Amino acid sequence: MKVVIVCASVSHGNTRRVADSMAQVLGAKVVPPEQADLEELAGADLVGFGSGVFYQRLHPSLTGLVKALPTGRGRAFVFATSGLPELPLVPFTRSVVQLLKGKGFEVDGQFSCRALDTMMPFKLIGGIQKQRPNDEDLAAARAFATRLR
Repeated sequence: MKVVIVCASVSHGNTRRVADSMAQVLGAKVVPPEQADLEELAGADLVGFGSGVFYQRLHPSLTGLVKALPTGRGRAFVFATSGLPELPLVPFTRSVVQLLKGKGFEVDGQFSCRALDTMMPFKLIGGIQKQRPNDEDLAAARAFATRLR
C-alpha cells in the first residue's frame, strides 16, 4: 500500500513527531505541503493531511494544498495537534475533511492530540502543554494508523 502523509509542522516540530509515528506504522513518506507532488498524492492508496492548529484552523499551506488537489477518488485521513482542546461542535479538522470529501476522497478518520502551544497569550508564560505530545499521544497516533491499514 502506498501512503503519503502531508504534514505542516511549523512551530515546534510536534505535528511532525505525530506524523512520523503514523508513518512508521503505515510505511509512509512524510512531506511538507510545499513539497507535495499532486501526481504522487493522486497515485497513493492513502493520503494523510495534518498540521498544528492556528486560531482553530489547520495551517493555510495545508488547506491551500487540499484546495489545489484535482477531483478524483481515494482514501484520506486528517490529523491535528493543538494546545487547547477541540470544541465538539467545531472540530479543528472539519474544514479540511469537507474539502477532501468535495474532491471525492473517502475520509477514513481523524486524529488530534494536545501539543506545546506558544501562540499569544500563552507565549507570555512559556506556553501550554509543554510535555505534549507525550509517549501516550504518540502511541495513540500509532494505534490510529494501525486502524487505517
